[in-house]
Amino acid sequence: MKKKAVVVCGGEIRDYSWFREKISGLNPCRIICADVGARHCLKIDVSPEVIIGDLDSLDPETEKSLTGMGTRILSYPPQKDETDTQLALQYALSLEPEEISIFGALGGRIDHTLANMSILKIALDHGVPARLVDEWCEILIIRDRCVLEGEEGQTVSLFPFSSAVTGITLRGFAYPLENDAMEIGRPYGISNLLVANQGVITIADGLLLVIHYYRKGHFPQGG
Repeated sequence: MKKKAVVVCGGEIRDYSWFREKISGLNPCRIICADVGARHCLKIDVSPEVIIGDLDSLDPETEKSLTGMGTRILSYPPQKDETDTQLALQYALSLEPEEISIFGALGGRIDHTLANMSILKIALDHGVPARLVDEWCEILIIRDRCVLEGEEGQTVSLFPFSSAVTGITLRGFAYPLENDAMEIGRPYGISNLLVANQGVITIADGLLLVIHYYRKGHFPQGG
């Protein structure tokens, strides 16, 4: 039976009770850390299978603690084309998991957040569902169809992740669409709402970025 894979990055994780519960709910799973993401695992007393990256942010004490627990270290030179998270994702894909959840990949530097969103396409190209997850939301990219499991009143925003996305159809949303299109520079897919416990999104062509917030109802916006 294929297992789930978890990638833990060095971004924000504020609620460790939440993190522990999410990891427990994904078991059995293979845990891979991108460099300093290993600190998050220590906070919940979990030993990752491997730590991958240039290790420029991982302090020797944390590294020693985890290697003593059986964690392997895969070190790369700082002068590389891939981010640590990309290397961790590629390792996770080599395990042929049924799905990949990526934690600690949001918050902080926006360039890192955008890079982490973009590498979701690597998993998509391998046919493996992958999503970025934090306490507030989950983020995924689709090219055909997805079913969002949630609750009535939760916010979902959609953005084109290619120059254009066509054939967009939404079911189970307050603002449904039927064979519609989205293009960069026209963000009308923001702040939709689930009206059921499932929202179904289908597209005919292109890549669609989906952001599913766990909080219910509209909340303060920046635009």
